[in-house]
Amino acid sequence: MKRIFRRVDRWLGHIEDWSLFTAVVLALVAAMVNIVLRKTTSYSLYWSDEVVRKVIFFTTFMGASAAIRRRSLIRIDAFPQLFPLFEKPLTILSHVSVMVFAAVMTWLGYGMAQITYRDAFAKTSTLQIPEWYFYAVLPLVGVMMFVRTTMQLIEEWNNASPQTDGDDKQTEEGR
Repeated sequence: MKRIFRRVDRWLGHIEDWSLFTAVVLALVAAMVNIVLRKTTSYSLYWSDEVVRKVIFFTTFMGASAAIRRRSLIRIDAFPQLFPLFEKPLTILSHVSVMVFAAVMTWLGYGMAQITYRDAFAKTSTLQIPEWYFYAVLPLVGVMMFVRTTMQLIEEWNNASPQTDGDDKQTEEGR
């Protein structure tokens, strides 16, 4: 199971890293070229602001999946430090909450992508790119978040029991 998790993690990490890198570079280049053109000529890229807005939209959601990978989502950590007994239940509650959010995001994102796909006029204002491309990111990232959180939940559930049992055996043997 660990080998499968590593492969999935590597594959999803590759998607996250390269898509985030590519999107940010695209936005940076568009913004910088626009600034240079504004300052040196009378020309301007009328679409650069739209590109930057869409990249921010994309990186916000794709970054959520990357944050799960790095275990850097916001969660309750003061309470388990005060009462260590509640650490595991709160961790499980946190993972389940993220999974519910990911499922809702997948479901609603799919619905939004379908609605905008059917609307022939749902296009970006300057580049005239169909909006459903951007809304299609929501179910994709929702699935990625759900898979990552499920993997972490399984890993933590499996690793917590043997470590506790192993620690108890070591302390018993050491006595």
